[in-house]
Amino acid sequence: MVKGVSRIQGAGPVQAPPAAGRKEPALKSGLSFESILKKEFEKSRELKFSAHAERRLKERNIHLDGADLARIEGAFRQAEAKGARESLIIYGDLALVTSIKNRTVVTAMDGKSAQGHVFTNIDSAVIVNRLGE
Repeated sequence: MVKGVSRIQGAGPVQAPPAAGRKEPALKSGLSFESILKKEFEKSRELKFSAHAERRLKERNIHLDGADLARIEGAFRQAEAKGARESLIIYGDLALVTSIKNRTVVTAMDGKSAQGHVFTNIDSAVIVNRLGE
């Protein structure tokens, strides 16, 4: 025994009793922990738009469909494969400033808004043609 330290018999981690009426979370029937973990990991890898980017798209009446998002996702993967952290994705006449690490479109602008704009704090650019261009 270490001098100055006493040991209490049977002492161990103390667990608080469950709160009244509170149940422990249960797994959905048929889903394993592994499948839920994989699903959550895939969700974290999904492309996201910041509130600012969503507002800019709405203000500029820019609509992106599933094919557009798939091509932008491909540009994310290209930038990620090259080790990019903050990238400018030029998608047709759109300029998308992105955080590759966070898989987030930070802001978006159309050709008119991007003209004469200086893009800072980026380490790469990916140019992607829109379908039909």
